[in-house]
Amino acid sequence: MLKILMVLLLSSLALFASGGGATSGEVAPDLTMTWVGFACLFIFVVGYYFVAAEEKYEIDKAKPALFIGTFMFILVAIYYALNHLDMGLVHTQAQHLILEIAEIFFFLFVAMTYIESLIHMSVFDKLKYDLVSKGYTYRKLFWVTGFLAFFISPIADNLTTALILSTVLITIEKTRKDFLVPGAINIVVAANAGGAWSPFGDITTLMAWTSGKGAFSDFLFLFPASILGYIVTAFLLSKVVPNEAPSFDASKEVAPKMAEGAKVVMGLGVFTIFCAVMSHQVLHLPAMWGMMFGLSLLKVYAYGLKRKHGKEHFNIFHSMAKIENNTLMFFFGILAAVGALYFIGWLALASIVYDPTVLGPTIANIAVGFLSAIVDNVPVMSAVLKANPTMEHSQWMLVTLTAGVGGSLISFGSAAGVGVMGKLHGIYTFGSHMKYAWMVLVGYILSCVIWYIQFQMFGFGA
Repeated sequence: MLKILMVLLLSSLALFASGGGATSGEVAPDLTMTWVGFACLFIFVVGYYFVAAEEKYEIDKAKPALFIGTFMFILVAIYYALNHLDMGLVHTQAQHLILEIAEIFFFLFVAMTYIESLIHMSVFDKLKYDLVSKGYTYRKLFWVTGFLAFFISPIADNLTTALILSTVLITIEKTRKDFLVPGAINIVVAANAGGAWSPFGDITTLMAWTSGKGAFSDFLFLFPASILGYIVTAFLLSKVVPNEAPSFDASKEVAPKMAEGAKVVMGLGVFTIFCAVMSHQVLHLPAMWGMMFGLSLLKVYAYGLKRKHGKEHFNIFHSMAKIENNTLMFFFGILAAVGALYFIGWLALASIVYDPTVLGPTIANIAVGFLSAIVDNVPVMSAVLKANPTMEHSQWMLVTLTAGVGGSLISFGSAAGVGVMGKLHGIYTFGSHMKYAWMVLVGYILSCVIWYIQFQMFGFGA
């Protein structure tokens, strides 16, 4: 699903490098050492602080993100106007961002509509009953949801997978944070790790693949590092999960029944993901085009259900009304802010840090993982690909691994984490994640060690 993010940030980098794509051909000036450059960097840091301290100040993360994203661009435009610079550069950059962010919006909008539709049709209630009625403990449910996330994300992508499995999680248990918090971290780590070894499982892998840094099969060699790193983190997390079964009384609990047409909606959801992949990979259309086509199919099917069972059976507009809009607003704000940093020149300047001639390829690429957790893995990977340092194939596989998996180190370091924060609002937060971040770090380090043994010592997959 987040394949669209690739288009956004690659376009942003290309735009910055080409001077914004203005018709005048003028090169965008470097504003990093100007008052607007320092002001925007300061605003970005402060805004990210309030995003991270969401729980402390009881402020939704979308509010500071939306503020900094819009305000930073306004400041840049004011600077251009005061200094009589080419306003066409600002206009073109803003247009690019609006276009690409709109693609993300529509993509997420469709995915969330499907999830809310499945909730309405009691699909997740049925899944919860099937799992809990088997007598599974919270710990066993933790492992089941984690492995489902790991093996679904290479196909459905990490954000879609995280949204689906976090919905399952909150359906199973709504109050116990000792299960929900490690369970949420487990899903985020599993979704990101699972997406790292598939060319379209994560935006960073897709970026590396489409940039020609590896063939389709090359990314499959990252499977050992991905799964072993995930298993170690999951094992550590599982120790804090209660080893008791959720309260369940078979004599009182009535098995939920999925609404008529639920299985067809599930099938349409899978087909919609297929359409998104085909749109991007084969038809060279934005992935959201396939998603919107899938939404049209769902609306047509909803009309058929209304004709057959009445309008109260399934109203797709009710599902749309329940979408987590704060997650969409957060994406808009953060991506707009990142776009402003690109346009000003800060991220192009920061890309020097990734240059293997400075730190050496292995250390630099491992550092990418830590930076991706702070800035977000997509812009970091974009900067690396734009700099295009001279590295051997195994090093490109390493940076693909670290950029994808590194986003799990912080709750909002990846799209999967942001999605789960929106789904488990007030439960899975920056603070609750950081309490167990060291467990994620252990898995991250192990993934890098496995890569070194496999690619550097034995040359397997290099």
